[in-house]
Order: sequence, then C-alpha cells, then structure tokens
Amino acid sequence: MTDEPIRIGVLGYRFMGKAHANALDRLPMFFEDAPETERHTVIGRDEEALAEAADTLGFSHTATDWRDVVDEVDAFYNLGPNHLHVEPTIAALEAGTPVLCEKPLAPTLDGAERMRDAAREAGVPVGCAFNYRFVPAIRYAKRLIDDGELGEIRQVRGRYLQDWLSDPEAPWSWRNDEEMAGSGALGDLGAHTVDLARFLVGDHVGEAASVSGHLQTFTEQRPVEGEDDDTRPVTVDDAYSAQVAYEDGAMGTFEASRVTEGHKNDHTIAVHGSEGSLEFSLERLNELRVNTGDNRGYETVLVTDEDDPYIQHWWPPGHVIGWEHTFVHENYEFLKAVAAARDDAGDAEAADFSPDFEDAYEVQRVLDAVERSDATGARVNLD
Repeated sequence: MTDEPIRIGVLGYRFMGKAHANALDRLPMFFEDAPETERHTVIGRDEEALAEAADTLGFSHTATDWRDVVDEVDAFYNLGPNHLHVEPTIAALEAGTPVLCEKPLAPTLDGAERMRDAAREAGVPVGCAFNYRFVPAIRYAKRLIDDGELGEIRQVRGRYLQDWLSDPEAPWSWRNDEEMAGSGALGDLGAHTVDLARFLVGDHVGEAASVSGHLQTFTEQRPVEGEDDDTRPVTVDDAYSAQVAYEDGAMGTFEASRVTEGHKNDHTIAVHGSEGSLEFSLERLNELRVNTGDNRGYETVLVTDEDDPYIQHWWPPGHVIGWEHTFVHENYEFLKAVAAARDDAGDAEAADFSPDFEDAYEVQRVLDAVERSDATGARVNLD
C-alpha cells in the first residue's frame, strides 16, 4: 500500500468548493482510517480570486485551465457549473484519473450518457455528489426498508423547496440559463430527490417506467447584478412536479421549487409500504419519523446513537451533526475507493463508489423524461 497522499485537483472554489475543502480538512481529525490527501490544485478563471481561494481552502497550486491539471492529480473534483461537467470530466477519465462530479451529472441526457460511457471505458472510481445519501438518518431509513420493516413498498413522495428566487428582483445567474444549467429547479433540486428515492427503494420497486411532468417559470426576466436597467431572460423552470410509475407497480410523486416563500432548504422524502411508513426532512437532519404498523401515528427517532451510520466518528450520543457532515462522509467513501483502486489490492468491491455515473445517468433519464413530458403534454415511457 502506497504511503503517498492522494493529490486532489478541484474545478470550482465557491459554494461547493468550500463544502468539499471543509470536508477534506475534517477527514483526518475524525476518520482515522481515511486516506491521506493533499489539496493540490484549485482551478478557476480569475487568477486573483484563485490565489485567495487557494489560501483560504488550503490548496498549494492554482491553474486557470483544467487541461493542465486532469492528468497531474490522483483525483479530480468537478465542482463547476453544469455546462462544465462533461468535457473536463471525460478528459480526466481518458487520462485515467478518478472523478467526483457534482450533480446533476450533465445539463442534458446526451452529456450524461457520454460521461457514463467514458467512466465505463476508464475503469476508475467515479462518483456523482448526491451528498444526501450520506445523511445518517437516510442510511438508517434504508436499513429499515431493506429489512422489510415497511413491507411492500407502494409509494415514495419527495419535495425540495427553496425561496431564494421568490423575489423577481433577485439577480440573474448561470442557474437561470438553459445552456449553462440544463434546467432549473428540476436539475438543481429534483435530481437530489429522484436519486434519494432510487437509493431508498430502487432495489424494491425497480427503475422508473413512465413519467408525467410539468415545468413552470414564473419570472421571465431577471436583473443583471451590477448593471443598471439591464436584464436577462430566464430560460429554465422555477418549479416542477412529476408523477413516476415504477417497474414493479409502485408510484412516486415529486416536486421542487426555488420560489416557495418561507422555505430555505426544505428537502423532504417519505416512503409508504404495506406495513409502515417513514419520513425524513433535511430541516430536521438528525431525525427520522417512523411508523411500523401502529395506527396511532409516527414516532420520531433521533439518529445520533453510536451504532447509527457514521455517528461513531463524531460526538457523544445525542450531539447532533449538520449539513456539512454529509460531505465529509461522501469524501470518506469516495477517497477510500480511490485509495483501493490505486493500491491495486485486488478487491474490486473496495474500489467501487456509489452513487457512480451509472446511478447519475438513471437520474438524468428521469429528469429528461419530465422535460419531454412537459414539452409534449403526454406521459413519457422510459425504455
């Protein structure tokens, strides 16, 4: 086993860059068996801002072109805007470099397919950063479902509500542009919900078989920050809703919005079976509401015991963790896979990471079907 640290290159240094850099900083303090890492290169366009970011986030090098980096590091984190996911990621994979890419995998289904195929060809660890899979309460919920505590799964319901675009004067950003983002609330938020549903119940209900979807844009123009009286068109959805029929007969109901006043980061998912139900809310991240056949209603389970998923690495029982810890867990699992692959230990399972690009592509198929259903006004069958 090599003692060399895993050199990490990161494209993007703002919101997600900070989240992942913080996770890398926490790993050696709380996860004793985590691979050693080196925050090697941070990549962006503005050299002055890059220098400041490198100092703040703990990177030793900077670069303004990802082409100079993808074959010089041991793992490439693609945290850039959606339209920058495809080409840098494929280049890294062609260089044999493992990749962790932010969600959604690509702006379009075609781009996601190209990334999936490149990952198959490369044969190195890849991951799509659906960090909510790594919430202890979600892992606990999956355990209950897989153990049959809810019986036959019948329904899954998910919503993801935010309000940061409720004000029509909120400034335009790349997230409002179809060419750069692919979609709005659908890809930005809905991707999380579709993946989480698939993670929790996919082994029991199969893949999505058909989808009916609706997209809505409420504000058609938004002001450009710093430019008086200048506006740009909004070419993505502010909100979406969808109904999903799964292969084995279960149904899913999903919605997301970035214009729901009073909701800051309200991601809720519920699963209903023949013998029980459960419900999780990101705004109460350490709790899981569970009903296992008691007609008197739900009980609230605090998922902070030492034998709960990941909790043994943190604080004494009852001391809650937060949103940022999901990135620590995600990085821990991904980097273990990278280390196992690099050491060529012969354990293929240890070098696997989930969610990988196969998982992310299946999510993208659903997102694409929602868009096609909205465009045609008809239900879309997924082959």
